[in-house]
Amino acid sequence: MSNHQTPRILVATMGGQSQVVTFALDWLLQRGDAIVQVIVLHVAPQNPRTRRALKQLASEFPGDQYLFADMSIRYRALTLSDGTSSLTDIQSAADAEATWQFVHHLLSDLKAEGHSIDLVIAGGRRIMGLMAQSAALLLFGHQDRVWHLYTSETLLKRAQDGAIRHASPNDDVRLIQVPFIPWGSYFPALRELAGATPERVRANQIRQLDNQERVHCENVMRQLTDRQRDVLRLLAMGRSPQATAEEMNVSLKTVDTHKTKILDLCRNEWQVLPETRLDYHFVRDKFRNLFEATNTG
Repeated sequence: MSNHQTPRILVATMGGQSQVVTFALDWLLQRGDAIVQVIVLHVAPQNPRTRRALKQLASEFPGDQYLFADMSIRYRALTLSDGTSSLTDIQSAADAEATWQFVHHLLSDLKAEGHSIDLVIAGGRRIMGLMAQSAALLLFGHQDRVWHLYTSETLLKRAQDGAIRHASPNDDVRLIQVPFIPWGSYFPALRELAGATPERVRANQIRQLDNQERVHCENVMRQLTDRQRDVLRLLAMGRSPQATAEEMNVSLKTVDTHKTKILDLCRNEWQVLPETRLDYHFVRDKFRNLFEATNTG
């Protein structure tokens, strides 16, 4: 079954502009996607623009019937919450964490139910979109998609505040797919972070990067001779080439020869462009943590 035949759920972030949701939905339906449910994420509608946008969207889906396309589509508008009360805005670290938890739980539940998702980062506070995209990296699979809504300046002005909610064929509006790697599909343990705090997620991301760097370092070291490893170790620990030569009781030319070999391997391993200059500082930056961990371990 193709993506166009598979029932899909559209999840969109929204502030005070209802048209971002209908523009995205119409575009997906036009290309043949089977959208069966629309979920709109927003802060508490204390702002008159948010209230108006929600009222406009509700009028588009009376009885879960999408009038514009004359088809059945379930519509849900979800207010961000910290578990006890609705969020009126995202102005603090506590608000950001509550947003993270809310979005993660929503997407996690949808994925647990087996749904395919189109996430549209279209409106509302930018941090809401960032949280949703971060959750997608952990929870989404290859059948899910993240989109950015592009609307021409001309249409933006005409459609302001929901004045136009359905574009004409001549209007320049479209979704642009955002490339992303669904890390949770490759590393299922990452999905345990679905309900984690931002601090825990950041720590895990740093850990993953450290692990990747360690693999690169070990790949280089496996291809070196013992003497080349000695040069690499001293450079990594902050020695200059001259100090390395003196400590090893060899000539600077010998150290430079070993250094050239080390940097050639590093260039290949880290896929550094040929025009980018590498020197011994690269070795220190990449390998220092590895040797410090070895010395303290």
